[in-house]
Amino acid sequence: MSTLCFGGSFNPIHNGHLTCARTVAAKLDFDRVLLIPSGLPPHKPAAADLAAAEHRLAMCRIVASADPLFQVTDLEIRRGGPSYTLQTARELKSFGMTTVNWLIGADMLNFLPMWHEAAKLLEEVNFIVIARPGYQFEWTTLPKEFQVLRQHVVEAPLVNICATEIRRKVRAGESIAGLAPEGVESYIDQHHLYR
Repeated sequence: MSTLCFGGSFNPIHNGHLTCARTVAAKLDFDRVLLIPSGLPPHKPAAADLAAAEHRLAMCRIVASADPLFQVTDLEIRRGGPSYTLQTARELKSFGMTTVNWLIGADMLNFLPMWHEAAKLLEEVNFIVIARPGYQFEWTTLPKEFQVLRQHVVEAPLVNICATEIRRKVRAGESIAGLAPEGVESYIDQHHLYR
């Protein structure tokens, strides 16, 4: 079974994440998408509005229970400490995953050289970069070894949904209908998240 790994804070997971992941899975013929919610995202360790890991994991599980394309692992949450992709990739390989295909957004590409042990990460992980229509990549600013990722770009539909806006709407008491799956929306409401 071919697996597309999709890590993130998923704070919360929303329809933009899911549409992009489904598109890439369909275009590149992946059988499943493995959602990997981070325990402690290294790039936002002190985010005041970061929901507890168990809530973000629960919302990912709601998605997976409603759509057989998605599965969830809690390995980054169980591991504790900062959630480094390199550690996760090595752990997945120790479980028998031969190739770790990892989906990242175009906005993350420019930060990739600053990720933990980025050079080793490039050797261990097959990154797939999701581009939105009209997005302009800044390839010239990336170190030479990252240029290979030009061949790993997959176009996805333009989805104008972001977790920051969802959290803002929840705080303001506005509806988030259509932005996140109904089960996730209900979970946020039931657990009073982002208020």
